[in-house]
Amino acid sequence: MTKNGRPDEDGLIARYFRPLATAPGADRLLDDAASYNPPEGFEIVLTTDAVVAGVHFFPEDPPDAVARKALRVNLSDLAAKGAEPVGYLLTIALTEDWSEDWLESFCEGLAADQEDFGVALYGGDTVRTPGPLLISVTAFGIAPKGHVPRRTKAVPGQKLYVTGTIGDAALGLKIRLDGTLAKRWGLSTGEAEHLLDRYLLPEPRLKAAELMAEFATASMDISDGLAGDLGRMCSASDVGAVLDAGLVPLSDPAAKAVEEDPSALATILTGGDDYEVLAAIEPERAADFEEAARLIDLDVTQIGIVTQPFTGRVRVERFGQPLVLDRLAFRHF
Repeated sequence: MTKNGRPDEDGLIARYFRPLATAPGADRLLDDAASYNPPEGFEIVLTTDAVVAGVHFFPEDPPDAVARKALRVNLSDLAAKGAEPVGYLLTIALTEDWSEDWLESFCEGLAADQEDFGVALYGGDTVRTPGPLLISVTAFGIAPKGHVPRRTKAVPGQKLYVTGTIGDAALGLKIRLDGTLAKRWGLSTGEAEHLLDRYLLPEPRLKAAELMAEFATASMDISDGLAGDLGRMCSASDVGAVLDAGLVPLSDPAAKAVEEDPSALATILTGGDDYEVLAAIEPERAADFEEAARLIDLDVTQIGIVTQPFTGRVRVERFGQPLVLDRLAFRHF
């Protein structure tokens, strides 16, 4: 124990994190490294993302929700790469005022998502920081060999699809920052809560993973804004794209917000935290892709096409008219 009565690093790991390390390769977190042997015919897919207090979540957010968001944003990346999640590494930089109650709730959130998504903790690190709180997750999964859709493989003529609805989280953040906004948009309490929940706790589209591995030529998750992430895919593949804002799927609360305030559409197209999947599909396979999605109850919507490259990479239209956006995506730098 430390002098203030809280556990030291070894005690903290033993009390809070060892119960999450249920896979044999994690060796109960008693070693400096873990091991994992993928099944024959599969390759390992790895991804890492960090979340920082005051940037990706509010410091006052419930610790279990913070934990689940940190894990889920990484599971979203795996889904976009056609990978089934297996496990993760966790690094957490705790501020000086951390409490055992906070950490217990944080680990309860991880335990709940481990059960829901079939993953386990394989290791990581715990450190102290003067602030802000930082959580970094490195997740890994498995995908059939040769079937990991890269950003670099989009080809002119392919159709662009997204899962779910776009912009809910970005609108939820705006509501969080401006308590009068939901009323100005004419949203009910339930509608506002839907948008707020989409920001607080993303839903990784793991059902999409198998479809991405089978049908997608290129895919990625949408974390920094639909228009901007599409631009990243286009740059990586050296192609262009036309994005039809009129086709972008909206939830009922988001559609109501746009109806009351047309400027909300720009937030929807460029705001972050969607964690939906963007995919490029060969046109001759599009009907089969849509049917396969329907059979697993996954909403997918065509929102545009891949074109030959052009300056600017992405042209956004609505009702056939150009739509000018101040920026395409959220950027950290």
